[in-house]
Amino acid sequence: MTASFDPAEAGWQTVALSEFMDLIGPVWQRHTDESTHYGLLVAEKHRNRNGVAHGGVMATLLDMALGRTSSEAQGGRKQATINLDVQFLAPVQVGEFLVAECRVVRATRSIMFMHGTLRVGERVCAVAQGTWKILGA
Repeated sequence: MTASFDPAEAGWQTVALSEFMDLIGPVWQRHTDESTHYGLLVAEKHRNRNGVAHGGVMATLLDMALGRTSSEAQGGRKQATINLDVQFLAPVQVGEFLVAECRVVRATRSIMFMHGTLRVGERVCAVAQGTWKILGA
């Protein structure tokens, strides 16, 4: 996808998150039959010294998307990240639309085990596994 990609025209909606995520975003979301996907249009502000999306931006998008997916699976209960393990597989260029697809691997009464994938189109750019604590459980 190129810099001219418009998430709104493609059916994505902005999502209100936190002031911190506002620094990175806007973050976009789109509901599918299976889950909610989250997206970020990579801009100049996301570049590292090599000219591609900074790994911290990619990890932050995954952390947010996995946490929201986990919370959604638990009826909106508040949760906190216990751990997040990210593998960076391919660079993301400025102007590309990065999409996080997440799923629950396993759920217990108080812990959620999650998996996420970051893609640009069909290209897998990063994968992550993480664990979330359901607060108050």
